[in-house]
Amino acid sequence: MLYKYEEDYVEQEADYSIELLKQLATIPAPSYHEEKRAQFCKQWFKERGIETTIDKMNNVVIKMFDDNQDIAVFCGHLDVVFADMEPLKITQKGNYLYGPGVGDDTANVVHLMQVIHYIHLHHLHGKTGILFVLNTCEEGLGNSNGCRYIVEQYKNRIKSFISFDGYLNQCTNSAVGSKRYRLTVHCQGGHSYADFGKENAIETLSKIMYELSHQQIPTEAKTTYNFGKIEGGTTINAIASTATLLYEYRSSMQNCLDIMEKQFQEIVSHYSNVEIEILGVRPGNGLLNQEKFEKFTDHNVRLIKEYYLDDVEKCANGTDSNIPLSYGICANTIGTLMGEKAHTYDEWIDLDSYKIGFKVMMNIILEYFRD
Repeated sequence: MLYKYEEDYVEQEADYSIELLKQLATIPAPSYHEEKRAQFCKQWFKERGIETTIDKMNNVVIKMFDDNQDIAVFCGHLDVVFADMEPLKITQKGNYLYGPGVGDDTANVVHLMQVIHYIHLHHLHGKTGILFVLNTCEEGLGNSNGCRYIVEQYKNRIKSFISFDGYLNQCTNSAVGSKRYRLTVHCQGGHSYADFGKENAIETLSKIMYELSHQQIPTEAKTTYNFGKIEGGTTINAIASTATLLYEYRSSMQNCLDIMEKQFQEIVSHYSNVEIEILGVRPGNGLLNQEKFEKFTDHNVRLIKEYYLDDVEKCANGTDSNIPLSYGICANTIGTLMGEKAHTYDEWIDLDSYKIGFKVMMNIILEYFRD
C-alpha cells in the first residue's frame, strides 16, 4: 500500500492529470509518426528538471541506472491506431472522457509521466537500475518496434519489465505472438473462354489457402491462423492475372510459431510466382523460469488489488510485453483505467477508475524504490 503522503500526491494531482490527458490525447501519433507527442513529453519533463533523451525510434527515455546494474523497465506507448495527422477530438461528459486513443494508451502514459515526476521531486533511488520509456510503434504494423529497440539494447540486463497498457481488470502474463503476410500471385491472365486453361491468380491463391487450411496445427499452446482478405481479378469474363491474400498466424508459444512458419514456407515454396511480403512480426513466449515468473505476476496482481477491488484476470494478449517475454524476461502488461471501445473514435474511459489506476501505478513502481 502507498503511504499517506504518496496517496496525497495522487489526490493533489488528480485534476491536473485529467487536463494533461486531454492535452496529450489531442496530439496525433500514428505508429512511426509519434514525433509531436515525443517532443511534447520531452518538453514537459524538461520544464520539471527531468533529463530525457529521444532515441532513433522516437522513444522518450529516462535512465536511472549505472553501467553495471540490472534493470527494471517501465513503459507506456505513445502511438495510437489512428492515421489522423490533425488534432484528435477529446471531450468530457460528466465523469467520462471520450476520444480516440484516450485510454489506449494515452491515459497510462500520463500516469507514468506523473509517477516519474513524483520520483524526481522526492529524489528517490531505485533498489535496482530503472529505465522509463514512453515508447513508439506498439500498435498494428508498428510491430512493437519501439519496445523491441529498447529490449534488444539491454536484454542481458533487464530482469523485469512492465508495460502499462489496457484495463485494470487484466494482467497480461502471456504473449500472443503473430506473423502477418501479404501474398501476391502474378500470372499472364487472359480471356475466360479464348484463353481457358491458363493459370488464374485467384485459383492459385485458393490452392495455397486450401493447403494452409489443412496444415497440422500445433497443440502445445493455442495456435490459430486466418485469411483476412483476398482480392484480385478485373471482371467476370477475365482470367485473373493478379490476386492478393492477407494471412496471419498466432500462438502464445514461440515454438508453435516456429512450426507454423516452417509449414508456411514449405507450402508456398511449391509456387514459383508468389510474391511474399512480411507485414508484421510479434514473438511469442520464450523459455521462462516459471516459478520466478508466477511469483512476479502474482505479486503484481496483489498490488493491483490493493486499490482495484474487483477481479483481475491473468490473460494472454499481444502487447509490448511480447518482446521481453520472448527473451525469457519476466514481463507483465497492466492497465490503469477502465473503459470501452478501444481502437475506435468512440473510445471512452471512466475518470473514477483513472484515479484508482494512478494509485495502482504508484503502488507498483514505488515498490522498486523501497528498502
